[in-house]
Amino acid sequence: MKRINLLLPLLAFLCYFQVAAQYQKPALTDNESWSLILMPDPQTYTRFHKNVGILNLMTGWIYENVDKLNTQFVLCTGDLVEHNDLIHLKGNDGTANSLKQWQNVRNAFETLDNRVPYVLATGNHDFGYRSAEYRSTNYDKYFNVNQNGFNQRALREIGPQINGQSSAVNALYEFHTPHGKDWLVMVLEFAPRDTVINWARHVLEAKPYADKEVILLTHTYLNSKSEHIKKEGYKMEDVNYGAALFEKLVKPSKNIRLVFSGHIGAPDNFDAHLGFRRDKNAAGKTVSQMTFNAQAMGGGWHGNGGDGWLRYLEFMPDGNTVKVKTFSPLFAISPATQDLAYKTEDNQQFTFTLD
Repeated sequence: MKRINLLLPLLAFLCYFQVAAQYQKPALTDNESWSLILMPDPQTYTRFHKNVGILNLMTGWIYENVDKLNTQFVLCTGDLVEHNDLIHLKGNDGTANSLKQWQNVRNAFETLDNRVPYVLATGNHDFGYRSAEYRSTNYDKYFNVNQNGFNQRALREIGPQINGQSSAVNALYEFHTPHGKDWLVMVLEFAPRDTVINWARHVLEAKPYADKEVILLTHTYLNSKSEHIKKEGYKMEDVNYGAALFEKLVKPSKNIRLVFSGHIGAPDNFDAHLGFRRDKNAAGKTVSQMTFNAQAMGGGWHGNGGDGWLRYLEFMPDGNTVKVKTFSPLFAISPATQDLAYKTEDNQQFTFTLD
């Protein structure tokens, strides 16, 4: 019995050492590469007081790894809050009302101010009362380009107004990335209006931007079968979901090369949060379209908000190759869970080209 008692601590130590030895901190595969960070819908982090710390952990991790990963900008797929304008909570609404939810997401991203630029899409839950009953949002009260000097320097165009005032809900940014390429990031509101799509098309065809490659960031676009979403049941009028957005803007465009979105999911089913497809645009160029979300991982719609999952995309020095990694700072923070910090399935860790 004594021998067994002595062996157990030794075996535990060896298991701990093996896990610690196998875990590799996120790093670029080429020192000349650069990265962008893609953050999924944060709404389940912001609606529960107990989950906010995970969102803060994620932005804190981004802050600490900007230099190591040569991160040029951060993108978030929208649904920043669960309820845009809900003060009195009932039932399963959560523990933080709308005022607190907006403060929670603002505080999390404030960590990145003057450290790295970030562009945040608006989702259906960021409009209306609970979810897209009408096109009004509190985004402007908590986010503006003056809060982050890096955003202010990158801003090039502001789109059609929301709430009767200028807003970065629809906007165009320009980032001077390594390898001599300037990337434009165009962010569009949830299910953008026709006037917004027309604005976006005319801006991208204009002389200063027509020859530059564009990343389009919006909220709803692909379903889990990697199909363009044709219809959804929201009350909001004048909407364009994924299929319409593709036909009216992405396909006719000569310079949109990447599309990022979120929105979809199912409790503890990561595949239901993902989509990826490639199509040719009017100029014959390939458009890679990625949906990434995680909000119902870690316990479903009322769980921990998504287990801290995010993605970092490494843009290689050849200017053509992009490597995708799915990573959780939540699991990575402790040696006891570091073996869970990466998703390595084919739809979670992969490489694609821009051509």
